[in-house]
Amino acid sequence: MKVYIGTGGYSNEDWLGLLYPEGTKSTDFLAVYSRHFDCVELNSSFYGIPGLKAFEGMARRSGGRTRFTVKLHQVFTHSRKPEDSDFDRMLQSPEPLREAGLMGPYLAQFPYSFHRTPENRRYLFQLAERFAGHELAVELRHGSWDKPEVRSGMSEYGLLWVSPDYPPVGGMPEPQLHVTGEVGYLRLHGRNQGTWWEGQSAAERHDYLYSRAELEGWADQVSGVQEAGEAEELYILFENTTQGHALKNIPVLRQALEARGIPVWQPEANEETGGEGRLF
Repeated sequence: MKVYIGTGGYSNEDWLGLLYPEGTKSTDFLAVYSRHFDCVELNSSFYGIPGLKAFEGMARRSGGRTRFTVKLHQVFTHSRKPEDSDFDRMLQSPEPLREAGLMGPYLAQFPYSFHRTPENRRYLFQLAERFAGHELAVELRHGSWDKPEVRSGMSEYGLLWVSPDYPPVGGMPEPQLHVTGEVGYLRLHGRNQGTWWEGQSAAERHDYLYSRAELEGWADQVSGVQEAGEAEELYILFENTTQGHALKNIPVLRQALEARGIPVWQPEANEETGGEGRLF
């Protein structure tokens, strides 16, 4: 099983001095990021679908080293009124990533308000039809979806279940790694109970540093998936990017996976200790 590990987004100004050297231009963030991580979750496409030239630039700046998972625009998951032109742009624009061999799954991140109702089930089926032939990972935040029969249906229609790690606040899926296809997708949001509902921003909600014990627990689950031969690839995305928490957690998880005989990509030693930022 090939394991990819990265973060939700890379355009984080508070990583200056941690991952990015002080004074690094935002246009150079991806080039630096790609020397340390082999995948990234593209968040900007949630707010506006980039064009072909933008994706060409990403493929070039990544140096051919980093896989991209591409978040669907909010018209698909929040307003849920996409037009044909939205589908065309969402499906066609990342073509430069496909040509470069850097395209991972699409990610549909539905809000907590998206409950398991007949109407929403029909919508999810329609979305699966429109993205047929492409890997589409689906995060369903309301606990009503967290059922074996849902995952069985997703497997039947070619959808990838996103396994999430949320704070233990109730009403959301349990932190279990499930795989519904050849590709698994794990999103680690952090466990900050105090800010998950009350936080005024995503940065506040994701302000959490995982303990080694918590990451060892996830490494055990990943090991179980590998031993069972349930997936050919697994994407692990840390969403706790606030204050560089994810940057500190990823080396710990890599170490835990290696200890269990699961090979993961490691930065070259001279890159990880090259004095680019405080963290490395």
